[in-house]
Formats: sequence, structure tokens, C-alpha cells
Amino acid sequence: MRPDPDNPTADESVCFDIDLIRRYDGRGPRYTSYPTALQFSDKLTVNDYRQNAIASNAASVPLSLYFHIPFCHTLCYYCGCNKIVTRNQARVASYLTNLYREIDMQTELFDRKRVVEQLHFGGGTPTYLDEAQLRDLLEKIGSCFNLDNSDSRQFSIEVDPRTVDANGIRLLTELGFNRLSLGIQDFDPIVQEAVNRMQTAVDVLALVGAARTAGFNSISFDLIYGLPHQTVASFDRTLDTVIEMRPDRFAVYNYAHLPQRFKGQRMINAEDIPAPETKLEILEKTIERLTHAGYIYIGMDHFALPDDELVTARRNGTLQRNFQGYSTHRHCDLVGMGVSSISSIGNVYSQNSVTTMEYESLIEKGNIPVRKGIAVDDDDLLRAEVIQLLMCYDTLVFDDFDARHEIDFRDYFADEMLRLEPLVKDDLIDLSADRIRILPKGRLLLRNIAMIFDRYISNAENDNRFSRAI
Repeated sequence: MRPDPDNPTADESVCFDIDLIRRYDGRGPRYTSYPTALQFSDKLTVNDYRQNAIASNAASVPLSLYFHIPFCHTLCYYCGCNKIVTRNQARVASYLTNLYREIDMQTELFDRKRVVEQLHFGGGTPTYLDEAQLRDLLEKIGSCFNLDNSDSRQFSIEVDPRTVDANGIRLLTELGFNRLSLGIQDFDPIVQEAVNRMQTAVDVLALVGAARTAGFNSISFDLIYGLPHQTVASFDRTLDTVIEMRPDRFAVYNYAHLPQRFKGQRMINAEDIPAPETKLEILEKTIERLTHAGYIYIGMDHFALPDDELVTARRNGTLQRNFQGYSTHRHCDLVGMGVSSISSIGNVYSQNSVTTMEYESLIEKGNIPVRKGIAVDDDDLLRAEVIQLLMCYDTLVFDDFDARHEIDFRDYFADEMLRLEPLVKDDLIDLSADRIRILPKGRLLLRNIAMIFDRYISNAENDNRFSRAI
């Protein structure tokens, strides 16, 4: 699905207009799905999930597998992930036993001929697991699913640089991983101490070298702006360091301080968090530095080198936004396993129990641990595609959309078209007779534009379940 057949390489520039950003910087979803996870409910049962999974075999589309490994040795104060800080190996062994049981139950639902083109380990800290545990888990997955062994596979793992060395990196390639995401966040020692995550640039550089030598196809760095004690100058020094290491991708996230939701964040002194205007300066400088260094701004938080698959997918119409952010292979069904994991199969989203106690209890009773989800209706599907097109490609061509869905876009979304007019006046979008096109000033405000088409949104500005757009 090419987003704009007349202009397959749409404008990839971004314009930082601080006045517009301040005016539009409200709260809203990140749109890793539509409907978002806030709409999931227990109306969707495990039987609904099972029937939908079995029915999905008729389409014979490839699979994408996600495994959540929730364990960490230490607490990073900023973290909002579903994690367990422990050194209790008995607890880890119990979780893995039940994860294996879930794998057995899930594999019964899917035809063996369906190839797993994508595999992702997230957390927590997946590299919390030792060599024997990682080997056993990959062997289990490989015995139950048809893992792609071609060069086109995308098998990725999130890595805390403090938990691996060069030998650990070589092990990951031996196990089949070919994409690596390193959690950097910031190299300033004062910032690192404030968030309880100490790691050196020397150690990270050694890991990057080991990963290149081992044959990893893609290396991504995660950075966070808005952490305590960050300044424009201090983060610029971090940018100097990471740009010199030349990863293939960057994900640059805005720190959302929500201590009422995440207990670890209560360890952060709110007075040490940069002022909003400082955060905006850091973001502006980051965009300037990364684009000047040759990285393409994909959208939201993501940057990639020109020859990266994300850039290619953006230009050829195979880019998608899902629970792992921007990715390729949009034709796969996603099966999430482990505590809190989310699946997207056909027209159904489902989520496993978010507590390990309930997760393990359900499995021990012989149940797939699905606790909630949503079956999307026809209107959801239309809106989901609109949001995907805008967030992935910055363009939506009316005639193409109408032909695919046998509707008149401007008539079906008449109310939304009216609500887009203020965005036209602010030069966020161009609304012509044949398309919506996001302009450089609007590329940093994709969430605001997407919210126009979200039928579930109401008073998002005051909803603390959402992070701020910038």
C-alpha cells in the first residue's frame, strides 16, 4: 500500500516551531494501536481469542512473536515498563516454566506452516536471563514455531549494556538475533546517578564494536530527554558521543513523570526535572544534531540512517506503527507471550494479565492468560488505517482510500475534516482536494493530528493516563 503513488518519497524534513509546539503540547495516545489499550476490556474472553487465532490460519499470513521478560537486577527510577526487580532465581524459574506452558498452549492455535518473520524480546531486561536460560528459551520457541532462518528475518532483543559483554553479544547472534536495541538514555554521570543507571560510554562502544563484528544487521540506541539534571549542554555532549558511535537507529523518548502510576519515579525529585522550555530546547537540538548527522526523521521518536529498512519501508509503503514503535513487515499477525504482552491477530487485540501472580495462576489452571482486549469494528478499521497512514507516511490520498474501502472519505469523515481546518491555518497540514499532507511543522505533532480521527478521545488534555505529546 503506497501512501502517495504520485510522491513515494514525500517530504522528510521537520520544522521546529516552538510557539506551535507549546500551543499543541497536550496529552494524548502514542497510537501503537487503534483502538488504544485504554479501550481494552474483559468483554473479550480467552475463548474469543482462541477462536480468532484459529480462524486467522485461513489467511496464512506470517507471524511476529513478542516475549516479555520482566526481570531487572536494579531499578531505573524513570522506567514505566512492566518489570520485576529481583535476584530471586526461584521466581525467575517459576516464570519461565509458565512461559513455556503458554508457548505450548499458543502453538496449538497456529498452523506450523506460518513462518515467524519477526521475533522480539522486550522487558524488563531480556538479558537478565543467563546463557542456559536464553538457550533453552530459544530452543523451546524453535521447537514450537517455524522460525525464519533467512537473512530477511528480524529477530531483535532489548539490551541493558550493563548486563552483557562481548561474549554475551556473540551468544545472541548464535541464538539467531540480528537486531539489537541498547538502552543508553544519557551518558552524563550526574543524570545517571539521579536515575540509578550508571554505565560508561567506553563499555557501550565496546558492545557496539562486538555487535558489528558478530554480524548484527541493525543497532538502535534509546535516549530519553527530560530526565533530572539534564541541560541542553549536557545532553549535547551525550549526542556527541552517540553520533560518533553511529548506530543505525535512534529512538528519542520524552520522559513522562507519572509518580502516581510508577512507584520508582517517586525516587526522582521533581524539582530536578528540566523546565518545559529546557526540554523543548533539548528536543530541538537533538533533531538538529541527528538530521545534520545524516539521520532521517521517521516520525514520533524515531530516526534512522538513509539505508535503514525503516526508511525503505516508509518510502515503499510497508512501514507500520505497533506496540514496538515503528517497524516493517506490516503483514504479520502479532502474538504476544509473557506477562502484560499484547497480541494483534486479524481484527482482534488482546492482552495478557499484567501481574505475574495472575499470569502464572491462569496458566497453572490450563488457561491462556488473556485477560482483556477488543474486537475492532468496521469503523475502527477505517480510523486505524487513517491514523497509520498519517503517522507512518504523512500523507493520505482520498481516491486511493475510497477505492480500498468503497466510501467517500470526505463524506464519511465530514466532522473530522472540519476539525482539521485550524491545523491548516497553523500550517501543520495541507488539506487539498485530493489528499491530507502533513507539513514539516506538523511532523512533531503527529499525535495531535491523529487524535482528530479518534472517536474514543475525550478531554485527553487532563487524562494522566496519557503522556504529553512533546
